[in-house]
Amino acid sequence: MPLQNRVTPFGEIIATPERGAFMGNRGCLHNERRELVRPFAVKRWIICLLEYKGIRLEIMKPGRYTQLFFLDEATALAAGHRPCALCRREAYREFTTLWQTAIAPIHSIDEVDALLHRERVSPLETRRARLDTLPDGCFIALERKPYLIQGDCLAEWTAGGYIKRVARPADREVSVLTPPSLVRIIAAGYVPQIHQSVTALF
Repeated sequence: MPLQNRVTPFGEIIATPERGAFMGNRGCLHNERRELVRPFAVKRWIICLLEYKGIRLEIMKPGRYTQLFFLDEATALAAGHRPCALCRREAYREFTTLWQTAIAPIHSIDEVDALLHRERVSPLETRRARLDTLPDGCFIALERKPYLIQGDCLAEWTAGGYIKRVARPADREVSVLTPPSLVRIIAAGYVPQIHQSVTALF
């Protein structure tokens, strides 16, 4: 039976046999039976590589952080995670440089994590915007389904990949899954990695 360790664009953690392209964590979320007992334990939610310097870790080892998995980086950003400073150093540097340009100077990465945490726990109904103002690579919700913005279309997300595209409605207000600060980072030029399944739709 699959473990509950896969993250959706809504930030929810689900159990699915599908594999992810990125890993991340929110601290230790599981008990000794490898069951989730909390949605997060820290404010530092990061996006990591699946492999780094040959290090092999036991999945959900008791007392250690819970490895979470994402379909792609766009999904991880929608859930409120940001690049790891260790295993994704180049992406982290680009992210922090754009943050200082688009949002505010960074005195400590804890400030970034604190702001992201406030945004990702805010009610979804407070995170609304006109669809035509949002950049490619962001996620929105339509009828409780997550869609990735790609040009003049939207790609429907599933745990196994993107399954269909629909026309991007013009002049419509929508619920935005990607936290506001991360929308601004993407708009400023950060290009999230997107699962290969999206190419078959376009």
